[in-house]
Amino acid sequence: MCATSSPKSTESSNAANATTTIETSGIHHLGLTIPDIKQTAAFFIEQLNFKKVGEVPAYPAIFVSDGTVMLTLWQIKDAENMTEFDRTKNVGLHHFALKVNSIEQLNALYQNLLQLENVEIEFAPEALGDSPFVHMMCLIPGGVRLELISE
Repeated sequence: MCATSSPKSTESSNAANATTTIETSGIHHLGLTIPDIKQTAAFFIEQLNFKKVGEVPAYPAIFVSDGTVMLTLWQIKDAENMTEFDRTKNVGLHHFALKVNSIEQLNALYQNLLQLENVEIEFAPEALGDSPFVHMMCLIPGGVRLELISE
């Protein structure tokens, strides 16, 4: 025998759903598992002016923020046997994008990143289709793809 709800309980359930609107308000933090959290944290701090806002040495984890978004960097336990992400074969983080305040800053950042041995530029700043945005893509220390974008 199937259990059915009475019309009264369905009505009250629908009324509760109608008056409760659920909304999100942006990303709070993004957690990344990294083979060398100190190297990756240094990239965000030195190249993108993030600030270290916390740390859990026992985990280990380092938390960095630009004042808008926080990144939680988690140390992988066995970096020697890790499997690198392949954006064409794996489910997971394809990339993440950070806003840069101006195209001039994006171009200056690109020039800075070109000088780093541990950053691989996938493509230089270029127009993003017909949009007003200019973006670039790189692989940062730790093997994560980062898009930098400006209007």
